[in-house]
This record gives sequence, structure tokens and C-alpha cells, in this order.
Amino acid sequence: MPSGYPASDVLKDEFFSLLRRGVTVKEASARIGVWRSTTQRWLGKTGGMRMRMGVNGGVEGGPVPAVRAGSNRLDLVDRTIIMIRFREGATVAAIGREIGRDRSVVWREVSRNQCTDGTYQAEVAQVRAHQRARRPKAFRLQHPELATYVEDAMDDGWSPKLVSLVLKQTFSHDENMQVSHETIYRSLYVQGRGELRKDLYRCLSTSRSKRTPRGERPRGNVGHPYRDAPKISERPAQVADRAVPGHWEGDLILGKDNHSAIGTLVERSTRFTMLLHLPGRHTAQEVADAMIAQMRRLPDQLVKTVTWDRGVEMTQYPRIQMALDAGVYFCDPHSPWQRGTNEIPTGCCGTGSKKAQTFRPSQPRTLTPSPTNSTTGPAQPWTSKPLNNACANSSPPRHDLQLLQRPVDFKSSGGAGSDPALRQDGRTTQEPLSYR
Repeated sequence: MPSGYPASDVLKDEFFSLLRRGVTVKEASARIGVWRSTTQRWLGKTGGMRMRMGVNGGVEGGPVPAVRAGSNRLDLVDRTIIMIRFREGATVAAIGREIGRDRSVVWREVSRNQCTDGTYQAEVAQVRAHQRARRPKAFRLQHPELATYVEDAMDDGWSPKLVSLVLKQTFSHDENMQVSHETIYRSLYVQGRGELRKDLYRCLSTSRSKRTPRGERPRGNVGHPYRDAPKISERPAQVADRAVPGHWEGDLILGKDNHSAIGTLVERSTRFTMLLHLPGRHTAQEVADAMIAQMRRLPDQLVKTVTWDRGVEMTQYPRIQMALDAGVYFCDPHSPWQRGTNEIPTGCCGTGSKKAQTFRPSQPRTLTPSPTNSTTGPAQPWTSKPLNNACANSSPPRHDLQLLQRPVDFKSSGGAGSDPALRQDGRTTQEPLSYR
């Protein structure tokens, strides 16, 4: 081929087709009539296709079949159609319809196997997919530095998901120092896949030694108590923008062996947090009694809705609705993250206690866990706003609310709590509140 002229796509396609079929680089270059220095530049842009070195160098693991037997994965014909349509400028959705796949499949295929210059080569994609699928693979956590990093991070309270994200950002240039959260879970739970300490599962938020299948109903939960319950999608629109106070989210913090519990209620607008003291059991009746007694101490305009997950402790929600004249809404099944405002303080308390503390009946005065995360890992910011604005035009504030956050400063102008004379015990508004 004369020098100074760019090679055509047909020439490149023929070269990579020869490599896939097991032909060496030297022979493939000679067959298409191109200098080896030129084909080496083409190989440098493939973006990770593993090659054998030496005079007889070629594709590692070649020849590569055009179709993977017994698999529904993309084959060479599908990838060829994607390559041709991609060069023509067709959309991902149009390519997906043509090959009978979802658009996400096409998008992932192009983003995963495209060359470094932004082009997509079907033969190269077929080889790379074949090389990634080869088994057996070395277990990622056999890397001692990676295993040490994961163990130290989880000892500090990091979740496997957070460890995976931080590793991907910190070691973006080194794939040996990256691991998915699912691999970490398998190392903890699957026998024979462990390169981490056996007791590391205690650092998880659930502290489970065995994995619970998704969708499995806990024992004792008979029937469908939330079949007709109001869903979170039915909440008023004003709940989402957090502009109006009075919308709460709740959850339980379970103690050691689930023998004791504390309820948490977080107001979405101000992040004002109350604790529900449950000195005995934490059944639906006890939780309903504690919630009704605690929330009745608030002004009516500050109790509009309560959002909870589908735990068995809230099966008496109709009684709560009638007693508080407020709506009670529930997350979708297996989606407690939908009430994320409450997840942050509840998670901080759960991580700090490591689920090893028993909340004894004699502890109502000590319900003051720190609002900040006890771990050293990155976390979402958590700021608490005082209830001054919310209580400005309501009845005098009640100072005996059990707060998870710092004491509320009632010195705002115009508020009912701005007069120090309202304090019956002679303390200033800057002193911490005691819990009655």
C-alpha cells in the first residue's frame, strides 16, 4: 500500500478478521499489503485486546469463534451490524430494533468495546468479549494489597458499595486495585470464595453471617397487612420540595439480638429528629402508642404526614392516622431508601452502636447519639435546622422533646420561644436540654 494514504475501513476489517481467525500479525500484514509499523499502530488503538508477543505474535487465545455456543450473547453477526450502522450514524435505539435487542445492550456494547479513537470494530469487539469470558479467572481479592485495603475500610465502617466506589475513583489507572461490591459480599458469604477475614461480616450494617434471599418474608409476618396501605407515590406534592414543615419519616433502630429498639422520627424540612423510647417490646402496639404520645406534643400544623417502610411494627397505622389526624404512607416493597431523610441519622446510630448495645428500659435519659457518622469514610452532608421558623406562629415550644440533633436555639425574633422568661428552670437558651 503506498505511504501517505489513510487506510480504508475495509482494509482494517480484513486485517482484524485475519487476527481473530488465528493468523499472526506478520502474516496478516503481508496478506493485506500493509507495513507492520502501520498495523502496530492499529493494534495500539484497540483499547485492551490481549496479544501474544514475538515473531509469531497474534491474538491471545485465538482463533476466536464467531458464535459462542449455548449463549444468548451478541455474536459476530450482531456486532457487524452494530459496526456498519454505527459508521452510518444510526441511533442506538434504531440499531437495537434491527438486531432485536434493547437499546441499553447496544449502548453497553459500544461503550465497552470501542477503540481508543472512538471507532467500533466488530472483530476487535468479538475478540475482547471472548477474552473477558475465558474461565477460570483469578479471584480479584487474592491481591494482598486490595484485600488489606478492603478490610481496613470495612473496619472503619465503610459499606462494600462505598469501598467499591472509592477504589474505582482512587485507582482508576490500576484495575488490580478495583473490585465490585458483589465480589466483597461473595467473599464474606460464599464458602470457598473467602480471601477476607471471616469475622468481617460484623462490620456490615446488618451484621448478618448469612445472606438473606431477596423477597423472603420474615417469620411471623402472616398475611399482607400493607396490601391496601397508602403508598409513598400518593403523598401530597408539597412533601417532595421540603418547603413546608410537618412531614416526617420514621424507622426503628434495633438493639442486640433485636431484643430492644428505639424509634426515630425525622422532619423532612428542618431535619428535626425525635426518638421514641420503647422500654418493653417493640411490637406494633407499643410503637403506635409511643408515636401517638410523642407526636401529640407537637402543634397540629407540624404533623401532616408520616412515611415508614413496610416493617411489621407499623401494622396499626390506621390507629395512628385517626389519633394524629395525619396521613401515614409506606415505601414500595424492598425500597426503604425511598425515605432517605430518615436513613442518614438511623444509619449513623446503627453504625455507631454496631448493633451490640441493648436499649434498656432505664435509658430514656441517654438517648443522645451523635448526629454525625461515626465512620471515617465519606458520607453525605447532614445539617440540622432549628424549628424556630416552623414554631414561630404556634404554641410555646416544648423543651422536653428527645432530640437526636443538637438542642434547638429558640432565640429567633418573632418566635414564641424568643423570650427567655419562658424557661421555667432558669437556664439560658444556650444550655443543653435535659430529657424528661
